[in-house]
Amino acid sequence: MLLKNELAEMSQLIDKGNKKDTKVSEKGIFWHLDHSLIIIINVSKMLKKSDPSDYKSTFNFTRSLIFTLNFIPRGKGKSPRSVHPTNDITKEELLKQFEEAKQQINNIEHLPAKSSFKHPLFGVLNLKQTLKFLKIHTNHHLKICKDI
Repeated sequence: MLLKNELAEMSQLIDKGNKKDTKVSEKGIFWHLDHSLIIIINVSKMLKKSDPSDYKSTFNFTRSLIFTLNFIPRGKGKSPRSVHPTNDITKEELLKQFEEAKQQINNIEHLPAKSSFKHPLFGVLNLKQTLKFLKIHTNHHLKICKDI
């Protein structure tokens, strides 16, 4: 399964509770996990809805840089409010989202290569690029959680 290691790490962090360290992040562990799961779920749904015939490859410098470095620098990006957790996050809610994220990832593994999703900074990503983005993004938030 794609993101298998990342999902395993996330599940272990759910049990750590909603710790917070403002020296590392204004948000607690639950927020970072919730945000990561929201991204995995929503991006997977967008990939499934996409029309592969609409995909056109384009160059994007920022995407190339981040994908080459394999990490997102902290404090440099701003995610849209639509992918921010909106309510009090509970362990039970995270566990439900975790299961949905696993299902969504299993569903996208066999999509056409030109399935795509439009990222606000990286532009239109095909399936392979999207999976790389999900891995980099999830690891970014896992590192923050570990530092907390």
